[in-house]
Amino acid sequence: MELGLQGAKVFVAGSRSGLGAAAARQFSREGAMVAINGRNAESLQQTADGIHAETRGQVVAVAGDVSQRGEAARVIEAAAQRLGGLDVLVTNSGGPPPGSFTAFGLDEWEGAYHLLLGSTIEMIQAALPYLQQSHRAAILAVTSLTVKQPMDNLILSNVIRAGVAALVKSLANEFGPQGIRVNAILPGWTATERVGVLINARAAANNSTPEIEHANRVGAIPLRRMGTPEEFGNVAVFMCSPAAGFMHGAMLPVDGGEIRATL
Repeated sequence: MELGLQGAKVFVAGSRSGLGAAAARQFSREGAMVAINGRNAESLQQTADGIHAETRGQVVAVAGDVSQRGEAARVIEAAAQRLGGLDVLVTNSGGPPPGSFTAFGLDEWEGAYHLLLGSTIEMIQAALPYLQQSHRAAILAVTSLTVKQPMDNLILSNVIRAGVAALVKSLANEFGPQGIRVNAILPGWTATERVGVLINARAAANNSTPEIEHANRVGAIPLRRMGTPEEFGNVAVFMCSPAAGFMHGAMLPVDGGEIRATL
């Protein structure tokens, strides 16, 4: 299938590794010009070089911590200048620390807000003037299955990511008449560094082992395995492409069937 992304100008936040890097790589495979982002300039450039070596596409590295107020706007502006505009914005960041409600004070709640919701708002605000000039504009927010099915010991993620989902639904109504599509993707348990951290935290909390916790997680997924970053990237790129031109305001799980709700 021709996705219609040849020459598209794409920014993917949080794309040094994991889900973001997988999406960036697939965008580049489809012929898009891609700006990737992460906090560490050296390792980010290594990721950019690796994607370029595989696809021969234009991949630029724009370092910066989007969770810091003002940085998200700076990063978006730098990416748009280097790409010559912007057609697609993928908002993504690392997750907040695991823990229960009593484990966190207001500082941690504020940090989770800036990491997940505040950064998303600021990136969209900065990207909007460029997206309004595009004939294939799309915004994709990377959230989590916890938007529809909260998980134990992930209180910060459960609550703040739900705010991201509400933002997506609201902007779908507001931006739709302008031709700017807004969607969210809800990844489940996927084999990334972040999931390794969560598995280790569960092992410590339950006085078990990472192997036991991994088996327990896989056992809760109907497909009986974790997803791969590449599987996530394939869906994310399709959702942002003109081939998915009537997909708007969607909350699409990529979770192996773990979300049990019917709506």
